[in-house]
Amino acid sequence: MRINLQFFGRAYEVRKASIQKTGAMKGKLYTNYAKEIYLIAKKGSPDIEANIALKRLVEKAKKEQVPNDIITRAIEKAKGTGGEDYEVVTYEGFGPGASTLIIRTLTDNVNRTVGLVRAAFNKVHKSLGVNNSVSYNYDYLAIISIKYDKEEEVFNALLENGIEPIDFEIENNEIVISVSPSDHNKVKDVLEKLIPNVNYELDEEGMYPKDKVTLNEEDMDTFQKLYKMLDEIDDVTDIYHNVEM
Repeated sequence: MRINLQFFGRAYEVRKASIQKTGAMKGKLYTNYAKEIYLIAKKGSPDIEANIALKRLVEKAKKEQVPNDIITRAIEKAKGTGGEDYEVVTYEGFGPGASTLIIRTLTDNVNRTVGLVRAAFNKVHKSLGVNNSVSYNYDYLAIISIKYDKEEEVFNALLENGIEPIDFEIENNEIVISVSPSDHNKVKDVLEKLIPNVNYELDEEGMYPKDKVTLNEEDMDTFQKLYKMLDEIDDVTDIYHNVEM
């Protein structure tokens, strides 16, 4: 029996789109993970075994080869009193042509961050938008992919646990699952029970465009200049956009 996937089909495209996230250098990548780990440990518990969100973030950081001492320092720092008060702030903006961007930041100084983000848009004569001026054209999704050849087994296990995927696709022996972020950890619980020591090829939450646009050469040059300036801002952790690359 084969799974009827006729109503699915967006997940693989979404997965490919996720590669277009900010391609940070290692130094910035390590800094962002340190901030994320600190924030989750501070808000929850610094005990990895007692804080599932922290445990999974640490596992993800290790997979991306973040040094253990950076992880340990962030957790130890969270055990103390005071310290930085990081928060996630998201900005929406309009680029050249019909392009739009969503910029996720992790900052301890909102005034500094918004000033830097706005300056990047101003330099290419584009502007930030208000809340939901762009994001209504994006889907907030959790995307998980694994290499596994028993797709029916996975699909049925998800349904049996009350999880209905938004997308479920198989590409080159890789299962790509798209779900609501509220089901993210539930999916991982199911997979880890079904497949001991499962390895995640992709494990992300993000904003993905419902439709993409194609820019002419001039607008593409401007877009890439804007993207590069945003990517170089230390507080920026993720950039999502609707441009066909």
